[in-house]
Amino acid sequence: MTPKEAAQKEAETTFENFIIWTKKVFWWIVACFILLTMCNFGVEDGTNKTGSQYNGEVYAPMNIGD
Repeated sequence: MTPKEAAQKEAETTFENFIIWTKKVFWWIVACFILLTMCNFGVEDGTNKTGSQYNGEVYAPMNIGD
């Protein structure tokens, strides 16, 4: 086997492995995106009462006129 043929074979093998790993990583990213979408990206939806809550009484105007 000439050096040119060996290099060609190695390049083809490397390229095939690159394509395989690229596809695997892509599908892992898609799976994580779907999982995050199913979990609503961690955003509170009103059923969970943790975190900051808006309290209108704090911002109610007082001592203004009548």
